[in-house]
Amino acid sequence: MLSKKAKYALKALLVLAKEQDQGPILISDLAQREAIPKKFLEFILLELKNHGILQSKKGKGGGYFLGKVPSEITLGHVIRILDGPLAPLPCVSQTAYMKCEECKDEVTCGIRIVMKEVRDATARILDGTSLTDVLKSVKGIEAACRIMPPKRDVQHSTAKRSARGREKARHT
Repeated sequence: MLSKKAKYALKALLVLAKEQDQGPILISDLAQREAIPKKFLEFILLELKNHGILQSKKGKGGGYFLGKVPSEITLGHVIRILDGPLAPLPCVSQTAYMKCEECKDEVTCGIRIVMKEVRDATARILDGTSLTDVLKSVKGIEAACRIMPPKRDVQHSTAKRSARGREKARHT
């Protein structure tokens, strides 16, 4: 499961990527816009800065900005920095491998076989998805929503009509 720390980091990075041409952004602005606790965000951004994902500028016009172009920052890399390995079990991790104590034979362990597939699929998606890719996806969905607005909740509107019908029937 993705930690709040990694989720908040990705939210902040997406804002910084979307507005990269507008200069550094203050932590307080990022925190307010994305509903992230400011102190927690400070800690997260500092960690990302220490890993070269972000840079900062002090003083007037200061704040945080991307240390790389958005197309070079993958979700997998950010998640590994903040949450550690993507693998659901240490015995299938490529960066933090540990043999399971109770395992008699790793090669034939059914759980390990499946968890390795999970790790591989997760890594393929997250390592193959950059901030640029996410922004393009969002932009495409936003454009599609403008062309064809989301349908109303049919179940909800049907329930309202039924309630009004029962109310009318009671009063007649």
